[in-house]
Amino acid sequence: MIMGISSLIFIPLLAISIVHLMWTFGSTYPTKSEKALAQTVAGFKGIEKMPPRLASLAVSIATLFAGIWALSMADPAPNTTLTLGGAILSLIFLARGIFGYTKKWQTITPEEPFRSMDKKFYSPLCIGLGLGFAFLVVWRVF
Repeated sequence: MIMGISSLIFIPLLAISIVHLMWTFGSTYPTKSEKALAQTVAGFKGIEKMPPRLASLAVSIATLFAGIWALSMADPAPNTTLTLGGAILSLIFLARGIFGYTKKWQTITPEEPFRSMDKKFYSPLCIGLGLGFAFLVVWRVF
């Protein structure tokens, strides 16, 4: 069961990592233009182009790292660093997910279709990932 939960965290993080890596190399998947992609995945007010490619690379590396961390947490051997790291990742994902529903975030990222997709997909996914990491932390502690 624990490996299953770790895998359910890893799989979307791997997919997110791969897509960000594609964007690092200039892909506009799943849209047809850079502007449409920026409005779909970034959503900042008045955005016309994607954030710097280095930012996409950083997100790609960070999400892959987080996914591997989730898989590592399935190991039942005591490891304070692994558990603490999982707690930090849980807080990061929960904060992003919850922040996505605030008025402040809606003001910063008003562009459609990002605004709608954030409410329906991005924020709930972050909350789910955060809860998944929290579950793994609780499992490791108790």
